[in-house]
Amino acid sequence: MMLLVPGDVMRPRRPDEHFAGEVAAARAAGIEVAVIDHDALARGGPADAAVARVPAGTGAVYRGWMLRAEQYRALAEALDRRGVGLRTSPERYRRAHELPGWYAAAAGHTPESVWTIGDARADFVAACAELGSGAAVLRDWTKSMKHHWDEAAYLPDVADPDAAWRVASRFRELREDEFTGGFVLRRFEELTGAEVRTWWIDGECRLVTPHPDTPGDEPPAELDLSALTALMRTVNLSFATADLSRRSDGEWRLVEIGDGQVSDRPRTTPPADLIAALS
Repeated sequence: MMLLVPGDVMRPRRPDEHFAGEVAAARAAGIEVAVIDHDALARGGPADAAVARVPAGTGAVYRGWMLRAEQYRALAEALDRRGVGLRTSPERYRRAHELPGWYAAAAGHTPESVWTIGDARADFVAACAELGSGAAVLRDWTKSMKHHWDEAAYLPDVADPDAAWRVASRFRELREDEFTGGFVLRRFEELTGAEVRTWWIDGECRLVTPHPDTPGDEPPAELDLSALTALMRTVNLSFATADLSRRSDGEWRLVEIGDGQVSDRPRTTPPADLIAALS
């Protein structure tokens, strides 16, 4: 296995400092590390140039900043031309990275969700009507704006489409060019306590950590992952994360699934733990 990480913006031959711990852990474990030009990929630049510093001829795992599905495909294809195969295919990356890819398998374990293709108001209003009434949480296919909760995330009642559209408009404004796919409306559920992040390789949980937003809150020892294991095997992902939170009635709920390559590691989890899980 080779570990691919973004290069530092100012010193492109060096790994981005955010991933320095994982780079050091990988090298200590005898794993080769190479840097790619993430910014070039994100700008839509030539993918072959972005991977020019990657040695040819081995399998690889990416650990870096988020990429759109089409950017990840360009990365995979450029690496393939160098004889480097990513563990996660572009199809599996999209399935994990975008909510419509995994939602059907997770229905019943995660809040009821509806979504649009694109950002048209008429489609958003139709999605509100499909959800019916009550509170919802807004996001797009890949990301929420939960840190702007009242203005761009929380919809008090989807039966009030004008008020809901004001929130959606602000969300769209804040997401700017990063807006992906369309609007997603998720029925609001009262969750309690900190989220837990679980890390999966081919349907097997390899690591359980705090969520990066609450790195000091350790997961409970009694966490039962049996139902989630069946779900993750159905979704069939190479390297993924699944975030869980406890609902007010005590039931653990799936908050979201993400591709593990672009999921942040909480600072309290030793980098060597994640590298060991990947190896």
